[in-house]
Amino acid sequence: QVQLVESGGGLVQAGGSLRLSCVASGRLGSINAMGWYRQAPGKQRELVASTSSGGSINYADSVKGRFTISRDNAKNTVYLQMNSLKPEDTAVYYCNVRGVRIFEYNYWGQGTQVTVSS
Repeated sequence: QVQLVESGGGLVQAGGSLRLSCVASGRLGSINAMGWYRQAPGKQRELVASTSSGGSINYADSVKGRFTISRDNAKNTVYLQMNSLKPEDTAVYYCNVRGVRIFEYNYWGQGTQVTVSS
């Protein structure tokens, strides 16, 4: 089993910043990728940013230049620094971890609400 614990969400005014954290624990084996997704009301879940074990990083076009994903492998933790937040960034943000331990796995966190007021 793998557990993901997210923190750092909240309410912020437009232009403000938040930092999300996600700690992975349990039988992790080899982690291949860690990332953040978000889901706004009435919309599908979408990728925000991801980072692979090989060091590649991907961002959604809508957050490039404003959000930064980073990873602490020693702590099995992934962060998302969100700057210049906009009301359209309002969503539930989910941590995601993919890896292999005997079999491939794909786990999601419980989600943390980010609300940006105008």
